[in-house]
Parts: sequence; structure tokens; C-alpha cells
Amino acid sequence: MSIVVPAVPARTTKISGQSALALAIVLGAQAMVLIDEVLVNISAPQIGAAMALSPAELSWLVNAYLLPFGGLLLLGGRVGDILGRRRVFLAGVALYTVASVMRGLAPEAWILIAARALQGVGAAMVVPSVLALIMSMFAEGPLRKKAIGLYTIVSSAGTAAGLLLVGVLAETVSWRILLMVNVPIGIALLVLAPLLVRETVAQAGRFDLTGALLSTLGLVGLVYALSGTYDPTEAMISLAAGLALLALWIVVGRRTEQPIVPFGLFTDRSRVFSYLAMMTVQGTHVGQIFFLSQYFQEVLNWSAMLVAISLIPVAVGIFSTANLIVRFDMRFGHRATLVAGSITLLAANLWLGQLQVTDSYWYRILPGLLLIGAGLAAITIPATIQATSEVDEDGSGSASGVLNAMQTVGASLCLAVIIGFAMTAGESVRAAAPAGLPADALDDQVLVESMLTCFAVGAGFAAATLLVSLFVRQGRRRTS
Repeated sequence: MSIVVPAVPARTTKISGQSALALAIVLGAQAMVLIDEVLVNISAPQIGAAMALSPAELSWLVNAYLLPFGGLLLLGGRVGDILGRRRVFLAGVALYTVASVMRGLAPEAWILIAARALQGVGAAMVVPSVLALIMSMFAEGPLRKKAIGLYTIVSSAGTAAGLLLVGVLAETVSWRILLMVNVPIGIALLVLAPLLVRETVAQAGRFDLTGALLSTLGLVGLVYALSGTYDPTEAMISLAAGLALLALWIVVGRRTEQPIVPFGLFTDRSRVFSYLAMMTVQGTHVGQIFFLSQYFQEVLNWSAMLVAISLIPVAVGIFSTANLIVRFDMRFGHRATLVAGSITLLAANLWLGQLQVTDSYWYRILPGLLLIGAGLAAITIPATIQATSEVDEDGSGSASGVLNAMQTVGASLCLAVIIGFAMTAGESVRAAAPAGLPADALDDQVLVESMLTCFAVGAGFAAATLLVSLFVRQGRRRTS
């Protein structure tokens, strides 16, 4: 028998009691997924050495997860609308947890990769359900904004916790134990969620199988093309096929009575541009963390623990500003908040772009990371609120699925663009290197130039986010 937690009315000013516990459980699942992503990415070298995997084979540890995750997000959101979001949430957590055990015990590489694919399916059920359940718990208004602020904080906390776990455990336990760290979290969620998280009313409707197939294959094509495919021809074919399938899905969906995603979501100008902002903002941080991690390890020769600690200021920037941003958004509106966040991210990338090898971490890098965190919070919170506001109860899962799909595709797209520019800049340095320069020194110069190019491209993505933000309505809160 479950405890029914009613939706909290908009006039309430504090999240407390059973509502707070239910929110903590739902956000715990979000943290579990994010912690696990960091653990896998940083543990990849150990896994590759233990299982004698080539770099191409090792890349499937990431791709085997990304493809079903990115491809099934829209379907996962719609399934929750029709079958009940708590039911789909629990099914996704169960699948994710079982796959984590399977992954940690895998005797062969193909089983490990298959477990990663199952995790992608589970995550595609969990992630849209998290935001949809938050929307069902809190009526539209100040409390929902606070809950979404906490959702943003937990999302960054998951990454920070994953970094710390890797730093503390990577050198003391085997990679198999590391890959099962999230299993106790999954078990706790499965026990507590039925008791504290209320089920949403299942919506009358049917599954759009044609739309599900076309949208899933289209997103898989896009994610695969942008997730590091080494064959340019193969990547272009995958990209073209993905775009063609998505275009066909839109054509067919507009003639479908109950499409997998209600196309009415895209009739609101502010919602569309909020989706776009969530795409472009990925380019302001995803490559930066990627290159700074290498810079700390390869140029400065820092330990894994020190690297993990050095990147936590991004999360600190989000923690310290999230509540302030929620209040700023309530007073000045979504557009003003998005514009402020875009300018902050632009300043962060321009500041980091002045980095010299002799610069102090405290003077040059730390302020940039804090600004990135603050800017991300100022974009993510209002964009999420705008993208999910004024959505009917029967479409909140679909709205959440679209939002998460845009983030996933945006991260892949932005990283592909950044890597392309960075590699070109690095090769230019290598080609112009003076004769007799030691190989290690040349490699450091190539990495630094690639990183500085990444910051310049990141500033471009911040400018694009600023432009997109200008088309979002203010959305100021009405007063009674």
C-alpha cells in the first residue's frame, strides 16, 4: 500500500513533509544516472586494459549507452504519459540497476557492452519520468520553479559526486566494484518510491508505433553520427539518414491522431526557443571540461583525485546561485534570466580563453569554472520551466522527453563541432613546430592550442544562446 502524496498547490511557499521526501527520491534517480556516467567514462582505461579492448571497441562503452538513451527518450516520455509515470520510472530504475550488476560481473566484453545498452534503455525511461513526476507533484508556480532549481542542483551534484568517487575509489578498488557503486542506490529507490511517490493517472490513448519507430531510428542516427564515429563517410550517411527519418516522422506525425509527441508543443514560440537554448548551451561547457581534464593530467601532471577536485567549482557555481536564479526569474522573467546566463557563459569562455601555461589555477581557471556553473544554472532553470510550462497533464512526459532529447543531441552536436575545430587548430601547431622540439613539449603545445580553440568555440555557442534567448517571452509571474 502506497502513501498518496497530493500535488502541492502553487500558493504553498515551502517544499516540506512527504512532498520533500518524494522529490528527494525522484531526484535520487537523476543523481544515480549522472554519477554512473562519470564512473564509466573515467574507468574506461582500466576496463580497456583488463579486457584487452582496442580504442574503437572501448568507444562502444559510451556509444552502446548513448544510442538507446538518445533514441528512446521521446518514446520513454510518451510511455509514461499513457501507462503512468511512476510505473515507468520504477521499471526504468529496475532495468538500470540489473544492468549495472550485469555490467560489473560481465566475464566478456560483449556482455559488458550489452549491459551498457540495457542501461541506456533504462535511463531513457527514468530521465523523462523524473521531470514529469516533478511536474505532477507541484502545480505551476513558485514551488515548481523551486523544485526545478533543485533538479538543476542535483544534476550538477551527480557529476560532482561521480568525480569525487572516481578520485577516491579509482586507485583503491577494482573497476568492477566501481561499476556497481550505484546498485545500492537503485535498490533503495525501488523500495522507497512505491511508498512515497504517487502514481499519475494513466492517460487514455494508444501508442503511435510508426512515430515511435521513425523518431527512435532518427535520433539514433543523429546521436551515432555525432558521437565520435571515426569514418567520415559512415558518419555522413548516418546523419543524413537520421535527418531524413526525423523529417518523415514529422510529416507522418502531423497526420496522426495521437502522435508520440504532441506537435502542439512546438506551436509556442518561447517553448521552441527554450528547447534551442538547451541545445546550444551544451557547447559552452561540454568540451571545456573534456579539455581541462586532459590539461590537468597531461600538462600539469595532476593526480586523478586532484583533477576531480579541481572541476567541482562548476557544481559549486550551480549550488551557490540556483536559489538566487529562481528568485531572479520570478521577478524579472525568463528572457532576462536567460540573457544574464548567456552573458555569464560568454564571459567565462572568454576569460578561460586567455589561459597561459604559467597562469595560476586560482587566478585564471577557478573563476572561469565558477562562472560556467552560474551561467549553466541561469540557462537551465528558466529554459526547463518555459519548456514544461502550460503543458497539459497528459503531455508532460512527452515535453520532458523532448527537452532531454534536445540536451542529448545538443551535447553530441556541440562536442563534435568543438572537437573538429580543436583538432584542426592542434594539427596546425604540429605542422608549424620547429625542428628538434621534444615530442612531449610538442604534445603539450598541441593540447593547449586545442583547448584554447575550444574556449573560443564555446564563446560562439554562448553568443548563439544569447541570440536564441532574445526570442523567449519574459514570462513574469502574475501576482494575485
